[in-house]
Amino acid sequence: MQDNEKEELMHDLDKETLFLVSQTFKALSDPTRLRILHMLSKGEHSVNDIAEKLNLLQSTVSHQLRFLKNLRLVKTRREGTTIFYSHDDEHVMDVLEQTIEHCQHT
Repeated sequence: MQDNEKEELMHDLDKETLFLVSQTFKALSDPTRLRILHMLSKGEHSVNDIAEKLNLLQSTVSHQLRFLKNLRLVKTRREGTTIFYSHDDEHVMDVLEQTIEHCQHT
């Protein structure tokens, strides 16, 4: 793709799309959110489970999950009084896993 074609694509993006893309990268730029998303890539978990396994405060996990849920990167499922979280966007999870593999590749 030539530079002028790339430039045209950037001009074609509307403000809402640009904002959502930047927020998604913001979500992926935080180490705590990355750890949570990576854990959720392996299966669904409750807030307590995430907090315990990642050695984080429950309030920290809840705050980060709310941020991720607002971006539709995670979804919830209720079972009785427990809410379970799982990833909600295979594309973003693919990017995350590929980036992890890239960084671990020596």
